This record gives sequence, structure tokens and C-alpha cells, in this order.
Amino acid sequence: MKITFLGTGTSHGIPVIACGCPVCRSDNPKNKRLRTSVLIELGGKNILIDTPPDFREQMLRYGVKRIDAILYTHHHADHIFGLDDVRRFNEIQCGAIPCYAAKESLAVLKNIFSYTFNPPQIGGGVPQILLKEIPGEPFEVCGQKVEPVGICHGKITITGFRIGGFAYVTDCSRIPDASMRKLYNLKVLVLGVLRHEKHSTHFSVGEGVEAAKELGAERTFFTHMCQPLPHPKEGLRLS
Repeated sequence: MKITFLGTGTSHGIPVIACGCPVCRSDNPKNKRLRTSVLIELGGKNILIDTPPDFREQMLRYGVKRIDAILYTHHHADHIFGLDDVRRFNEIQCGAIPCYAAKESLAVLKNIFSYTFNPPQIGGGVPQILLKEIPGEPFEVCGQKVEPVGICHGKITITGFRIGGFAYVTDCSRIPDASMRKLYNLKVLVLGVLRHEKHSTHFSVGEGVEAAKELGAERTFFTHMCQPLPHPKEGLRLS
């Protein structure tokens, strides 16, 4: 399995528009952070998690040649607004791409991208998408077992994903006990943290560190970070 971090920034991206903070002015390329997404290469297939507004730039930056399936964590703008550019992969692959999302997120996708599912009689091309509802149990994507993990994002529940020894949990303010049990014995955990201060819908750095200690993955990476958090030269030590 190969995991590519396509973006690790929060909903504004980094640098933030009209912000002169040290992180936004940083020369460190790791502080030029697109909106959060990852690409999973496994078994000869490419599985994408979320299509943020920076989707086109991410595909160009990392030279992605195909997308075989898309998993959606939830329907907030910074996780779905790049969907229209999926149509280029439809052209390349000569077919529709399955997209998996929770029931509520499917309804939002159908509403925001209504032109895709109820296309006009004239106009340009539209994405060819096969919407599939994420079940309440493990399901198969591109021949791989994917386990959905319910995560609290403020007052709503969103979806994390576990594939083998890898798990992706972003936009998280609390992990219910039942979901914690699904996240033990990981080789790699990707966990969303926003900033040092507490936030109503996201882990703080301290909360993320505590969750990482509890879950005990061999390696934990933080993502979805806002501009007060620079990329450190070395990783944080949890012990």
C-alpha cells in the first residue's frame, strides 16, 4: 500500500488569503498546504478519499493518471467541491467512477451537483459518477475490504476509513468507544488536528496526541492543520 498526502491543510488552505502570519509567509514547501485528501494505491488500483477544491491541482502536482474509486468522509465544501474535475478521469478511463458516501452526504452531493445527476440537454461534459451508500459494516472497494468508522465532527457524524493496517480519520472532535475499538493494531493512522487551542468540531493538538497514544499505531500522522501550526522539522514524540 502506498499513501500519498495530496493535501494536509484546513478548509482555507495554507497560505490563507490575505494572511501575513509566519506560516503563511514561510519558505518551507511543507507549509504550502492544499485542502485535505489522500490517495491510496493498493492492488493496482487508486482509491481517493475526498475531492477538495484543490483536486485539479493535486492531480497535476502528483501526476495521478487514474482514479478507480472515491470515498467521501462527509459533505463539507472543503471535501467535495473538486468533484466536477473527476470528469477528466471519465474521459481517460471511458467509464463512470464509483463514489461511496453516507446517506446524508449522498443527498448533499445530488443537490449541489444536480447538473451531474440530472444533466441539461446542452452544455459541456459532466462527471460520470456512480453513487453508492456506505453500509454500516465493512464493504468491498476495488477488491479491498474497507471498514467504515463513525467519527464525531462536532454535532454530526462523519466517516473514517480503515483498510488493513491503515486508517484515515479527519475532521474529528471525538471518537466514540465503539469506533476506537476498530482503530487498534494499526501500522499507520492519519488523524485530523486543527490547532493548539480547543475547537468545537476538531481535535486540538493535545487531544490528537492523547488519541494517538491511546490507539498506539506504529506511526501517526496529523492532517487538516490550520495556519498557526507550522510543519516541524522533526515529528512529535508521543512518549
